[in-house]
Amino acid sequence: MKVLGVNALFHDPSAALVVDGEVVAAAEEERFSRRKHGKRPVPFAAWELPEQAMRWCLEVGGLTPGELDAVGYSYDPGLSEPIDALGLHDPWDELRQTYADHAPSFLATALPGLDPACVRFVPHHVAHAASAALALTTGDTDVLVLDGRGEATSHLAGRYEGTRLHVLAGQRLPHSLGLAYEDLTEHLGFLRSSDEYKVMALASYGQPRYVDDLTTRIHADGRGGFVTEKVAWEAYAKPRRPGEPWSREHADLAASVQRVLENTILDLARWLHGCTGGRTLALAGGVALNCVANTRLYAESPYAEVLPQPAAGDAGTALGAALALTAEEDVPQPVSGADLGRRFDDDELAEALRTAGWPVEQPADLARTVAECLAQDGVVAWFQGASEFGPRALGQRSLLADPRNPENLERLNAVKGRESFRPVAPMVLAEAAAAIFERGPLPSPHMLFVHDVREEWRQRIPAVVHVDGTARVQTVDRRRDPRLAGLLDAFGQLTGVPVLVNTSLNTAGRPMVDSPRDALELFGSAPVDLLVMGPYVLRRPAA
Repeated sequence: MKVLGVNALFHDPSAALVVDGEVVAAAEEERFSRRKHGKRPVPFAAWELPEQAMRWCLEVGGLTPGELDAVGYSYDPGLSEPIDALGLHDPWDELRQTYADHAPSFLATALPGLDPACVRFVPHHVAHAASAALALTTGDTDVLVLDGRGEATSHLAGRYEGTRLHVLAGQRLPHSLGLAYEDLTEHLGFLRSSDEYKVMALASYGQPRYVDDLTTRIHADGRGGFVTEKVAWEAYAKPRRPGEPWSREHADLAASVQRVLENTILDLARWLHGCTGGRTLALAGGVALNCVANTRLYAESPYAEVLPQPAAGDAGTALGAALALTAEEDVPQPVSGADLGRRFDDDELAEALRTAGWPVEQPADLARTVAECLAQDGVVAWFQGASEFGPRALGQRSLLADPRNPENLERLNAVKGRESFRPVAPMVLAEAAAAIFERGPLPSPHMLFVHDVREEWRQRIPAVVHVDGTARVQTVDRRRDPRLAGLLDAFGQLTGVPVLVNTSLNTAGRPMVDSPRDALELFGSAPVDLLVMGPYVLRRPAA
């Protein structure tokens, strides 16, 4: 069965291809269009079809549109309800509904040769659920989906028995943990439905002083759902304009809402486990990108295993829609990693570098060459393999630096043009992680949990230690990524520290670098010392 999955309604348009149960490719449109979250500068920007991502997926699979058995669209307009009934007062909701209704014809226009009758609507939260449970594991799995909204709900709790989903609970709008967190994000001067991770980072600087009061407005209901009453955020901290300094009150409000969110998610997980007695919990929806909440689920919930989807946001629903339809006839195979995007071979990289006209090296010992630059406090742009599907840079499109220098946190935030309070992450070989990090689950290949940095290591790797003593760890498996593992080995041999700083290869307001051209543009405009593309190295010319 050949199935293309498509997400194109709210934000983060994306496409994924599954053939005979195997995930062949998955990518977000922003990596092609270079418009972050796939948004054009108009109010209805979120309705951009992932035309380039769809075509690329088909190209990778060697398919024409007419050869597809089905196209899964991750929203079912038949499940939506009138605006007044939803209680959201969203002025664009009617247009969204019209757009979804016409999705089959839009897709057929974008992919000539596609039969519109092949397009099937997959409920939004079912697509989220499939993206986690069917992509990350096999066997029976509980699943919890939490986001801003789907058609008329914001939540799904259920259990997969094999490939069959049993929905046990859902939360009707307007109650939504995701939308409540989005409202807070906007109140704190960040971009809603985009910058929620900044609120999570800011929370570490505050004290959860308002938890008791906010819990009366945001809490689990004991029946598998929750309540989110409208909160007057200005009662706790005045609105912050974008770019203004944040205050203690802003940090305390962020910390309080973060704690209430965690408590509510824990209660939902305990309720679900009480229904199923399951061992494994898969997570999806934008809220599943909240690393701090994920860690509390791992540490305090009854589940032995917690598996967040690396592309937990709406982009992941393209993958989930394809898997949900696949599961009707085939048994989907779990993915081995998040590297599902574009890949360029050495010849393609060499040609791009020749076009750029810069002197190129191909060192005999690439790992040693790059490690020496890092050990001398250089910043390295690292471009390898297939790009990541989802928002985390996992060693395919990364900026790397030395964690021993505490100034590298501020330095990298300046390179990327982002707020100084934002943390950067450590990458470490899987076999070395337990000696340096504790509390969170190990291995942690997708950077979706936080870990405590052991006391004896905090002064050795200060650049990656957040203000609360934690770090968002990415472990590297040398069998899956021998080149990156070799670099960590070489840096460890030079410095005694088998850890590197890892942050995404992009600058403020831009999507992650995806193609060689993107990488060269960033290298030409940002203060990066070394660009490593496959086996090739470009050095910053001496001033």
